[in-house]
Amino acid sequence: MIVTRSQVKSIGVRLLPFSDAASDDLPLGQLLRLALFQVSVGMAGVMLLGTLNRVMIVELSVPATLVAIMVALPVLIAPFRALLGFKSDNYRSAIGWKRIPYLWFGTLWQFGGLAVMPACLLVLGGDVTHDIPFAGEVLAALAFIMTGLGMHMTQTAGLALAADRATDETRPRVVALLYVMFLVGMGVSAIVIGWLLRDFSGVLLISVVQGCAVMTLVLNVIALWKQERVNPMSKEERAAPTPSFKDAWTDLTHGGTAGRLLAVVFLGTMAFNMQDVLLEPYGGEILGLSVSATTLLTATWAAGALAGFALAARVLSRGGNTYRMASMGLLAGIAAFCTVIFAAPMDSTLLFFIGASLIGFGGGYFAISTLTAAMTLPAEGLAGRGLALGAWGAAQATAAGLSTLIGGATRDSVNMIAMSGAWGEALQTPTTGYSVVYHIEIALLFATLIVLGRLVSQSRTAPTLNQKPTGLGLADFPT
Repeated sequence: MIVTRSQVKSIGVRLLPFSDAASDDLPLGQLLRLALFQVSVGMAGVMLLGTLNRVMIVELSVPATLVAIMVALPVLIAPFRALLGFKSDNYRSAIGWKRIPYLWFGTLWQFGGLAVMPACLLVLGGDVTHDIPFAGEVLAALAFIMTGLGMHMTQTAGLALAADRATDETRPRVVALLYVMFLVGMGVSAIVIGWLLRDFSGVLLISVVQGCAVMTLVLNVIALWKQERVNPMSKEERAAPTPSFKDAWTDLTHGGTAGRLLAVVFLGTMAFNMQDVLLEPYGGEILGLSVSATTLLTATWAAGALAGFALAARVLSRGGNTYRMASMGLLAGIAAFCTVIFAAPMDSTLLFFIGASLIGFGGGYFAISTLTAAMTLPAEGLAGRGLALGAWGAAQATAAGLSTLIGGATRDSVNMIAMSGAWGEALQTPTTGYSVVYHIEIALLFATLIVLGRLVSQSRTAPTLNQKPTGLGLADFPT
């Protein structure tokens, strides 16, 4: 029997995950290299939000409030992602590059922040003597800001570059691959960094964090190598006037799909993330779960998120509409928070874990749907894909940071009033604060559905995605 070349190619597409994300303009090898920037961003995220967070509080005895401020600084930079994306849309270099310069300078900021981070933290923790007041606080803040700026710049430019090079049919699969690489970067980095720091010392901290800085530089250089074609521009072309950010932002948000999509992303992320710092305390304080049991919540949430992402990959591969998918994620979130609320009066650990997995499922399904919608927005008018993706990232990151802060503050303030007896004996219980936060999240999910409704109705006549099924994806990838 003679096997044709097309048959061999079809076998490869079925057996190799994400091989169908490649195209003639973006071959699989280049796509996999480009996706390495997501690994470096995931590694930096684990370092900032996990490893250094714990090291500052436990080993360096830094006050938790000060640690929270440091961790929040990268979130405060998130709104600038829209400006960074706009600048990369309109940058005119002598050799014609747009995204690569921003990817490179984002890499340098991320590398520099991680390189000076351990020394700054040792000064902050008092291991290094100095006579300058607040030297540790200022140096640590600068290191966190540098790293956060680098992460935002790298991710915004990298996503825009991937969207530019992908075709309309492969773009959703490219989104899937980039998201997986981000999760891989976080997972592998968490394991490796945790193992390296098992016997903590100041010298070891410097070695590990600066090693991450070097890995950032290596991974991102490999990622950006030969990803944009050299297309020299004349002096006249470079001197031509460019649109202002204000005009481009107005063009993006004025009465169109993009503005409503950003509102959906902001409200939906707020709704899903208010419980970020409350889920494990809820299980321990209200349901009496042990530390080991509440630790399993992270794995349960992650399993739900991966399930949501796998389903999203399958639906997108079959031409699913991103706005309708986002609405399904929101409905799953409503069911999730209702389940978590009922777990307390029913004293059911099973219900609680089901609710946690549904939160991960709904949040993951919603996030990948809205990201795909942002990447597939038409690149026309004054607003390019870089601005659209930067605005998505800004809305998502800002909402995540604010919602976490609001959720914790709401729980504390409500419980302070409830436990004083001001609202009656029935509400004089620690459950009240948590319940109020979860009900607020449900209300925000309904509000997001209302805002999303217009986009869903518009998509009935103009579908967001209209590609053919593309075969094997994360839905069939062994996780």
